[in-house]
Amino acid sequence: MKLQRDVVIRTALDLLDEVGIDGLSTRRLAERLGVQSPALYWHFRNKRALLDAMAAAMMEEAGMRRTVEPGADWRAWVADDARRFRRALLSRRDGARLHAGTRPEPAEFAAVESETAALCALGLSPADALRAEIAIGRYVVGWVLEEQADAADVNEREGERMAAADLAAYPMLAAGMAAVRGGDPDAEFDHGLGLLLDGIAAKLAR
Repeated sequence: MKLQRDVVIRTALDLLDEVGIDGLSTRRLAERLGVQSPALYWHFRNKRALLDAMAAAMMEEAGMRRTVEPGADWRAWVADDARRFRRALLSRRDGARLHAGTRPEPAEFAAVESETAALCALGLSPADALRAEIAIGRYVVGWVLEEQADAADVNEREGERMAAADLAAYPMLAAGMAAVRGGDPDAEFDHGLGLLLDGIAAKLAR
């Protein structure tokens, strides 16, 4: 029976959750599907194409193909979109690594165009609007890369954390670490996101 494209993608995402991106191979996926590796190339010309399709499916599951509603508050909308993006990446093991390096697919162009147009309507040029979207997108990917790396290495790094004595000669660093260490991950993410949104607001004000 010919493989269905969506079956391959769903199976690949489930395998990703089990073995991580370093353990994911076309050979392993073919074995899970009960076929020979060349059968996968009916739908995907190489592994990169498969990974791109997996990333797109992960985004679709999270409802990322949204267009901006007329009259929406730009700051609230962009912040909500960034949080949704983060949740999407966290929904799969190594989700940030899977997504890194991908580009919007044609099915996503309408959502990107909608957000770009909304920012342009506020006064940004198309180039600056896109730069703002890219900056926020890369902030989210980088943040989740660190979150998922920390989660993977938590046991190995438990004994490496900086003690108060290590920071005694660095009072500003110590004060900052005291506030940040052990903080709520969602609140810390929102704090950094707020700094980026403040930058966009300052650009609009100028």
